[in-house]
Amino acid sequence: MRNYLVLLLGLFFGLQSVLSQAPKKSSSSDIYHSLQKLNFLGSAMYIAAHPDDENTRLISYLSNEVKARTAYLSITRGDGGQNLIGSELRELLGVLRTQELLAARSVDGGEQFFTRANDFGYSKHPEETLEIWDKEAVLGDVVWILRNFKPDVIVNRFDHRTPGSTHGHHTSSAMLSFEAFDLVNDPNAYPEQLGKVSIWQPKRLFFNTSWWFYGSPENFEKADKSRMMNLDVGVYYPMKGLSNNEIASIASSQHLSQGFGRLTSRGSQDEYIELLSGDMPDNSNIFEGVNTSWSRIKGGEAIGEILVAVEENFDFTNPSKHLPELLKAHRLLVNIEDDHWKRIKLDELKDIILDVCGLYLEASSAESNAVPGSTVKINIEAINRSNTNISLNSVYLASETYAQDKLSLANNQKKNLAIDLIIPEDQAYTSPYWLTEKGSLGMYTVNQQELIGNPETIRPFHAVFELVFDGYAVKFEKPVVHRFSKPDKGELYEPFEIIPEATARFGEKVLIFSDGSPRQIPVTITAHKNGLKGKVQLGHNKNWEVDEEFIEFEIANKGDEKTLIFTLTPPSQEDLCFITPIIHIEGKELDKELIKIPYDHIPKQTVLLPSEAKVVRLDIQKVGEHIGYIMGAGDEVPESLEQIGYTIHRIDPKEIEAGSLDKYDAVVTGIRAYNVIEELKFKQRYLLEYVEKGGNLIIQYNTSGRWDTAFNDLAPYPLKISRDRITNEDSEVKILARDHSVVNFPNSITNQDFEGWVQERGLYFPDEWDPKFTPILQMNDKGESPTDGALLVAPYGEGNYIYTGISFFRELPAGVPGAYKLFANILSMGKKQMDNSTDIKGK
Repeated sequence: MRNYLVLLLGLFFGLQSVLSQAPKKSSSSDIYHSLQKLNFLGSAMYIAAHPDDENTRLISYLSNEVKARTAYLSITRGDGGQNLIGSELRELLGVLRTQELLAARSVDGGEQFFTRANDFGYSKHPEETLEIWDKEAVLGDVVWILRNFKPDVIVNRFDHRTPGSTHGHHTSSAMLSFEAFDLVNDPNAYPEQLGKVSIWQPKRLFFNTSWWFYGSPENFEKADKSRMMNLDVGVYYPMKGLSNNEIASIASSQHLSQGFGRLTSRGSQDEYIELLSGDMPDNSNIFEGVNTSWSRIKGGEAIGEILVAVEENFDFTNPSKHLPELLKAHRLLVNIEDDHWKRIKLDELKDIILDVCGLYLEASSAESNAVPGSTVKINIEAINRSNTNISLNSVYLASETYAQDKLSLANNQKKNLAIDLIIPEDQAYTSPYWLTEKGSLGMYTVNQQELIGNPETIRPFHAVFELVFDGYAVKFEKPVVHRFSKPDKGELYEPFEIIPEATARFGEKVLIFSDGSPRQIPVTITAHKNGLKGKVQLGHNKNWEVDEEFIEFEIANKGDEKTLIFTLTPPSQEDLCFITPIIHIEGKELDKELIKIPYDHIPKQTVLLPSEAKVVRLDIQKVGEHIGYIMGAGDEVPESLEQIGYTIHRIDPKEIEAGSLDKYDAVVTGIRAYNVIEELKFKQRYLLEYVEKGGNLIIQYNTSGRWDTAFNDLAPYPLKISRDRITNEDSEVKILARDHSVVNFPNSITNQDFEGWVQERGLYFPDEWDPKFTPILQMNDKGESPTDGALLVAPYGEGNYIYTGISFFRELPAGVPGAYKLFANILSMGKKQMDNSTDIKGK
């Protein structure tokens, strides 16, 4: 444990996503660029609220043109948004978007940090945001990160002076940054941090403004720019063969879960930054007045003389000739007193030393994961691709040193070693550190101060290579990774993870019991080691009954699964609880589910979360059985509807033609379907024909202004979608059309059915509609006028057209009883009255 803490402190704020991706292989141009950055001792931090808020043009400019150490502090991980490429939402979406940010930084050259704030969804005002976030805690995180990173310059993405004019998270990020600017240097502010970090005072704080904040380019043209700087960030980098704008576009295109893939751009482009605090530079150098040379640190001038000379005389054809000077600089650097710059520049210098010699060092596990107490084969590879005299003195891994008697690394002669790594019995599992303990609506729980700010979990094992260069020893750390290949993908790298001996999962996260009948509950056990034996019990509350207390199991091989069946009986009255599979193995109790997030644009993510399912005893009725569903941006509504007995038919929009929808009792479009499926604008006439002939068409929310402007036929009558939304999930709901069938048949909807909702009521409600539409519900956030556009129903021909911005895509997967009843009523519109004998399947 002591070694782990030392490693943790040593790597704090230095770890980036490169740990879990293919290692960087540097060309001579890359090495030269690294030398330029090595010789610049200045730091800048960009601050905003979410993934995709960052200005990649400015981050890339500061990192690649100015050569500054540059970082993006995203207050949240984007947990509250939507997902255009998969079904991950909430904390899993936060994991995905964290990795997309790290992928973006690997392109634009920045680093990435976060606070513990949870993106709880859209917020209309910073007052609400900072209350839910726990302002003092998040402000403390910002101060902590700034004290560690020590930026000379801070740039805010948003304006702290305009609360209520934009997303509350946006304004809050700027307000927190503005307040932290002075607190960072105040020893009375968060004094508990000062045992681990020192106070710091940034030189100046800017706001990254533009015409958008002024309402129009014309207004911006007239604005007072006396406190603004104009930076042309469209510069071209001949050594990269790319312009800064191209790099920025590629970086922002990593945000695929938000649909940010975009064309690259070229040419001159202005960025404006407005001074908020500190002194105004006299020219376009935002670091003016900051000593960014090696003379900034005591003892640094001698180092600078060596390294600047290497940069000025760099040999692109034989970079290894500079090794003696680089090692001389290393000898001096390890002895300087400034721990902050020593740590940063030693890491940079050691990377350059490896690169100039073509040194490749790797520690690769034969498997992608292991369990505590097991032994894993680690392949060590070392190769020197230069004529320099280098030997491998030792490899240190997990408290063990493997001496090699100074194994000579001759030019281009690969050396391989096999090491048996014994995983300690008490080794912690690897999972996103901010998810290991239960958090609140607005905050993740992270009790270890040193972890706060880190983008991802520090990998559990690192190999330390001690190399000797003509008698001078230097240590290099490499994380243990899993390197493998697939016939259709080629060489791949994955993080090496420590996971439990077994994990369990339910097939469904929400189980709806429509009556008092027992139901079989499958529990799938996955073995993560060979020869697994144990037993499982089902945790539940006293109102529910399980047929067997324990079910024993045996699984022979790692990776195999076995499904056990419990029979769960609900109470006679409406109720809900959470059930948990508890695995008993050799005195241990395991209750985790292993979730993998595999996408090609990020490293595979392994997430351990409490394995649980929400079970709901619900008195619900429905009419009809066959529902056609057109998937949009991705949601779990179809699976949720199957929970209450509907048969869901997923419709390919390309196959829609005249009469093809007539067989369905209702047709539903998924969230943002008209935003993401261009085909729909050509198929809309068939959807409306289906309604005209007696069908129910339910359109879930779409984003305003995100479709072809020539397409105006979203509804059979005029309908204008706005940006109106109700962000408070507990806001009061008034039933306007009390006698309408949609709130009476087959389930009676009351105000009680709007209790226990999650994250929000809904979004992108229409604000204008034809009189043929009937508004059903009225709701509003605190201090705002009521809006009636949450649920609109209009007869069309013999059928019904329904548009709803209600967040069913959140409520149904969360098992909200009232949302199920209301959605069942929407699907049942126009159907015949059921008699008392009709069951949940409508038979």
